[in-house]
Amino acid sequence: MCEFYRRNCRGNPNCLVGLGEHVWLGEIDENSFHNIDDPNSERRCKNTFVGLTNLGATCYVNTLLQVWFHNLELRQALYLCHGPRKEIGTGEGIEEDAEFEPQSICEHLQYLFALLQSSNRRYIDPSGFVKALGLDTGQQQDAQEFSKLFMSLLEDTLSKQNNPDVQNIIQQQFCGQYAYVTVCNQCGRESKLLSRFYELELNIQGHKQLTDCIDEFLKEEKLEGDNRYFCDECQDKQNATRKIKLLSIPRTLNLQLLRFVFDRQTGHKKKLNSYISFPEVLDLTTYLERKDIGCVYELSAVLIHRGVSAYSGHYIAHVRDDRTGDWYKFNDEEIEKMEGKKLQLGIEEDLAEPSKSQTRKPKCVKGVHCSRNAYMLVYRRKVEGDQEKEITVQLPSHLQKMVERDNKKFEEWCMEMAEMRKQSVDKGKAKHEEVQELFNMLPAKEDEHYEFLPVDWLRKWLDDSAVTKPIDNSCHLCAHNRLIPDKICDVKRISQKAADIFYARYGGGPRLDASALCRDCVVEKCRILRLKNQLNEDYKIISNLTRSTLQSHEGYWVGKASLRSWRQLALNQLDGKEDDPEHADGKSNGEGPNNLHAKGDDELTGEKDDDEDLNFNEDLVCPHEKEGEENETLSKMMANEQKSALLCLFQDKNRPLLIKWPEETEVLYVVSQFFVEEWKKFIRKPTKCSPVSSVGNNALLCPHGGLMFTADSMTKEDSKHVALLWPNEWEIIHKLFVVDNTIKVIRLINTGETGTVQLEYSTSPDLCGECREGLLCQQQRDLREYTQATIYIRKVVDSIKSNGAKRRKLTHPCIGGGNSSTYYKQGIRRSTRHRVRGEKELIVSANQTLKELKIQIMHAFSVAPFDQNLSLEGRMLTDDTATLGNLGVIPESVILLKADEPIADYTAMDDIMQVCMPEEGFKGTGLLGH
Repeated sequence: MCEFYRRNCRGNPNCLVGLGEHVWLGEIDENSFHNIDDPNSERRCKNTFVGLTNLGATCYVNTLLQVWFHNLELRQALYLCHGPRKEIGTGEGIEEDAEFEPQSICEHLQYLFALLQSSNRRYIDPSGFVKALGLDTGQQQDAQEFSKLFMSLLEDTLSKQNNPDVQNIIQQQFCGQYAYVTVCNQCGRESKLLSRFYELELNIQGHKQLTDCIDEFLKEEKLEGDNRYFCDECQDKQNATRKIKLLSIPRTLNLQLLRFVFDRQTGHKKKLNSYISFPEVLDLTTYLERKDIGCVYELSAVLIHRGVSAYSGHYIAHVRDDRTGDWYKFNDEEIEKMEGKKLQLGIEEDLAEPSKSQTRKPKCVKGVHCSRNAYMLVYRRKVEGDQEKEITVQLPSHLQKMVERDNKKFEEWCMEMAEMRKQSVDKGKAKHEEVQELFNMLPAKEDEHYEFLPVDWLRKWLDDSAVTKPIDNSCHLCAHNRLIPDKICDVKRISQKAADIFYARYGGGPRLDASALCRDCVVEKCRILRLKNQLNEDYKIISNLTRSTLQSHEGYWVGKASLRSWRQLALNQLDGKEDDPEHADGKSNGEGPNNLHAKGDDELTGEKDDDEDLNFNEDLVCPHEKEGEENETLSKMMANEQKSALLCLFQDKNRPLLIKWPEETEVLYVVSQFFVEEWKKFIRKPTKCSPVSSVGNNALLCPHGGLMFTADSMTKEDSKHVALLWPNEWEIIHKLFVVDNTIKVIRLINTGETGTVQLEYSTSPDLCGECREGLLCQQQRDLREYTQATIYIRKVVDSIKSNGAKRRKLTHPCIGGGNSSTYYKQGIRRSTRHRVRGEKELIVSANQTLKELKIQIMHAFSVAPFDQNLSLEGRMLTDDTATLGNLGVIPESVILLKADEPIADYTAMDDIMQVCMPEEGFKGTGLLGH
């Protein structure tokens, strides 16, 4: 039966199945012997590109880096750029023997592009480049703004180079020119204002095609009324028309689709999720002022923002390889090649919209694509003769050495991982052979010598994840140093041959053979079982007698509580004689034939047992007779003597308070709260707990003999350490226990010159100021220097309906009124608490920063760090560089999270006032020269 069900029978020492052996029996895949991924899975495949690691919220940087890397002319010029250290060595600016390490932003970009070109890794870490820019890896920024600022920074850096091919690469690749042309309606005079551009920002609101967006960008504007134009020819303000004329278009044309716009009604940015169609081939000849110049562009890259909000989401780039014409999707570390050399936007467009009504994707003809998430389109001018395919980008020697050095480290890591995998596999194979060899040897045959082995040890031996320790049988031995009968369910009987091999390989002991079972314990166990069976018979007799009617006036008085608990009292005496309290209920070998403390005990009186600690008929005897009974044990006598005192001492709801101190009382006494709790335990179970003999007030004093608590703190924050007693209570304590130190709180009444009464409190012994200060510092240090502690983040949601038709006050469900800026008070620490809806636990340490906590919250609640408004007890947490300990966040703290999220298209928001935090953007980063 055990073989069929594959479950181990706990009560059967001969059952050896279901211990974990199924993992080892039969053929095993080598991959199950280790948890180390194949290092070759981190290796770059042939004819593929290299990905970039997302450092938290840097996907917007990764997408633009991949687009710029695929611009071969830009990459080639960047490699030719020399840093300020060029004068120290060779023609390439780096000493032959020196290990070059990038310092400037441009050098980090060079090294990054070199790794993207020649690394053996499947993806690389851009930490050096991101750190050089000073970007916050946990905060997602505006990708379009980053593109503008970085191109400006790169242009400024390269313009200082002597090589004209490097100096002018940004202008040659990305810079175009247009003119603002204004024509006076009165005299017809035309004026031009020339302007350079590196990208065209196109409004997409209300448009469905890219050409419509370009038409709006170039459309004619009428200047009339207050907006009239001052004509130099007429020397007066005149009606006029103004439009933009494209004079030249760059080699690489960046079209920024303005999906992220400012919503005046909500005061937030919002994303336009409308579809825009764009062609693979874009002919801009008709838009140029000179119509005789051919200007045809091919789609080179599409940058995607996945998500419906402007404040969160994920960035992905679709880029075409100019050399092969193949399309690739760059998603941080993951790179996917599109089939058939065609752009396939795929699931990037299958995202849920904020409203229930779904916008249907328009049908597109061949060569045209539609997207509601594309925010940037990159077009490259078509050049006859495929000149761009002839460009060969060579790494400078110093960059080649750096890449080779990194590839060497990677190969060493691969070899190390492969060796670790091999060792794990070899170890697993050896364990596989050992298990297959010994498991069939485990069952002891008839008339064959056997031994007992702990079942827990056998499980760990079969568990490859745990280290097999020596065999330990000491916990299964009785007082006679032999095997406890009740422990048979925790051991298994195996052949002596198998036991010899186990002890030879793993050691341990003592060994338990067939003679190890303790005869004395077996005899005692049998005696107790017979007595328990007799109790069952006696119980039936007593039950029948209680139901019968007395025929005479002679009999005995028995208390109801005693009638309910007599059998349990007898069982307690028997259980105290058993060696193993785990099986005191009669269970053995995984079975439970008798449950002697059944509900039938209560059926004798129809009442529940309220006091199980009374001896038989104690419920009928007064306290004075209890003290005189000779058959009570010392513990019972002490407990009964102290119980009456305890009932009035520590169950009094009106405990001593300084503000309710009666006039006739001048002194209060102090005992340790630990003493009180230990006393209560002893009173409840005098036979199972040690009696309390001393008050133990020495623990409340410092080494100098001074008191560690003030009179005021003992009724407030230190009340969990001490208990205040009235004088009559102290007399009882002083009578029953040994008092090592008497601690008093003394009230002094002083009458001022004006007749006012002033109360002062002092203690005896006096307060030790030095040790008191040290105690407070230690308590504060314990709250500020924690590791792996639990705190709770509760997300507060504003009660605003999303249909735009109705408005409600921004209140919390638990608050009847108030506005949205109200912060709800909560306790700092709670020993026992229930999870609140919208609340999650986080494991934190005191030395981690608020910014690191915000990243944890981002993963738990999907709220970007810059959208998080955190508060603790009504106090806003704003300093991202401060540690949690310095901010007052302690274990069990409850932090409120209020997320800034855009509200979709409200029609009536006149009286809803919202205060928005100004966007920091790239302030303080290398993009702005810092």
